[in-house]
Amino acid sequence: MKIFYQIFSVAILVALLVGCCNCRAVRKNQLPIIGTEWQLVQLGEESMQPQEDRFTIQFLAEENRFAGVGDGNRLTATYVLNEKQHTVRLENAGMTRMMTPNQELEDRFVAMLGKVTAYDMDGTMLMLFADKELLAVFQAK
Repeated sequence: MKIFYQIFSVAILVALLVGCCNCRAVRKNQLPIIGTEWQLVQLGEESMQPQEDRFTIQFLAEENRFAGVGDGNRLTATYVLNEKQHTVRLENAGMTRMMTPNQELEDRFVAMLGKVTAYDMDGTMLMLFADKELLAVFQAK
């Protein structure tokens, strides 16, 4: 009978640990990279206040199109994405060229996008990397 209680206690402990695992909550809340609109919240080491309809990106499913908005200029490209290896590369990029109030920040934003080689996700956050260097953090809109 003592062995039964020991096995029962271990089984309950394992069930509690598995049920309380944070990784399950993160995976459950993780949004798809494709189709989600992402808002810039950090560029390099600088935190950013989200600005409505500015500094956003989106990976679109049709024809592997990438769309974004800087400080006012629209960006477009195609992308090559490997979800298993978490790699991404933008190609054939183009954008409108109007002067904007925050042109320096927009120039940094566009330059960062040209360097992206990898990504990672954590819940509603998307992190873009150049190899292992964190370039930017986006939050799902």
